[in-house]
Amino acid sequence: MFNERVRPERLKSKITTVDEAVKLFKDGMTVGASGFTKAGDSKVVLPALATRAQNETLKINLITGASLGHGTDGKLAAAHALKKRMPFQVDKVLRDKINQGEVLFIDQHLSESAEQIHNKIIDPLDIAVIEVAFIERDGSLVPTTSVGNSVTFAAFARQVIVEINTTIPMEVLGIHDIYQAEDYPHRNVIPIVAPWNKIGRKSIPVDPDKIAAIVFTDIPDSPADIAPPDAKTAAMAAHILNFFEGEVRLGHLTDRLLPLQAGIGRVANAVLAEFRKSNFYDLTMFSEVLQDSTFELIDAGILSFASASSLAVSEIWHKRLFENLQQYKEKFVLRPQNISNTPGLIRRLGVIAINTAIEFDLYGNVNSTHIGGTQIMNGIGGSGDFARNAYLSIFVTQAASKSNTISHIVPMVSHVDHTEHDVDILVTEIGIADLRGLAPRERAQTIIDHCVHPDYKELLQSYFDRACKRGGHTPHLLEEALSWHTRFAETGSMKPIQES
Repeated sequence: MFNERVRPERLKSKITTVDEAVKLFKDGMTVGASGFTKAGDSKVVLPALATRAQNETLKINLITGASLGHGTDGKLAAAHALKKRMPFQVDKVLRDKINQGEVLFIDQHLSESAEQIHNKIIDPLDIAVIEVAFIERDGSLVPTTSVGNSVTFAAFARQVIVEINTTIPMEVLGIHDIYQAEDYPHRNVIPIVAPWNKIGRKSIPVDPDKIAAIVFTDIPDSPADIAPPDAKTAAMAAHILNFFEGEVRLGHLTDRLLPLQAGIGRVANAVLAEFRKSNFYDLTMFSEVLQDSTFELIDAGILSFASASSLAVSEIWHKRLFENLQQYKEKFVLRPQNISNTPGLIRRLGVIAINTAIEFDLYGNVNSTHIGGTQIMNGIGGSGDFARNAYLSIFVTQAASKSNTISHIVPMVSHVDHTEHDVDILVTEIGIADLRGLAPRERAQTIIDHCVHPDYKELLQSYFDRACKRGGHTPHLLEEALSWHTRFAETGSMKPIQES
């Protein structure tokens, strides 16, 4: 196994145990680790680092592609091993530590992390931990189920620890398109004009002299949590598909649409699943993650090609994909996230972006990250990369939740991730609001008419009417703008007490 997975003879001497590899870490280091939406992450080195940190003072600044699997973020946070974390997370333990102020979290557009490393804005990387399927003869690294920021980590880290995951077949070679744009001011055009264009190499180049340790693991990725569609998500998906059909009738789109991007989660999967019932065909994706629904649409003959940075699939689909890799190999590609999420390509390809909101307000500003304006949930992820640059920027959320004590459409969002200028379409289970070409007052009335839950429609209409009497281009009653959030914090419901 060692011979076939570590092809350069000179690197075989670097094969070691996890316990030995973890001795390379020192307090205060900045570490880059592979992993994007639980895929292709460190399975043994970072957990071993958490164990070590339980017995000594050892804090690192950790940068990844996105979230990690197997509770690794939580283990590190519980062991007080994290000083700073970026650019994304989904772990409850870590989330609590961030909101308590113990861990500093940089919530960042996923396209920007690598750029800041390249431009030396972020502290130099002391160590990179990168999961691979095998090491090529030239010393380059063949990634597994994600690329994320691994290309940049390998290039800029002083030392590299390689985790070879034997659960990934070596036939994975060829599903990755490894391309690194030049540094400024010498950056050239990234020559991708269609999702299926491959412009790079199949493996990640790295200086073999930087490889400090090689460890083996046979632990698979944490499976993605794919919740089945419910009545609300099915309704949202139907609204979006009806909207697309209307755009085709108007001549704005064709039956092939434009490349699709869909964020992680139930709604995205529900929307993509609905395409199986539609007349759309020969679809493509230019996204950051590929979920179960991606490959279901490929099997159905509806989706012809998908480009992303990571696989976020269930255990069933992980097994199916790698047992039939040759069947799917020419139908998808995984890229570095500063390529999959780069604004210029998103704009050039005319991507249709579908992302999830925590709440949105009367004028279309969207909060994707903070509960009650202060408590981080997960992070902005790639939604901003796509929203600002998409041909169509669509945000979805339920109209109300928690027995309708929370309205997800409010007078003013408690935290702004996407301004009204970056939002085209808003969708709830109630309906869909097309905000394109509308002034603020028109946007507000359209949202009230089409998206708000009936329990809150009269309340929001009253707020808007009274604000309009006061005047302004974007009318507000500042003394009331966040009163719904305040009321919920005090009473457990956004509804006035007499209506609870």
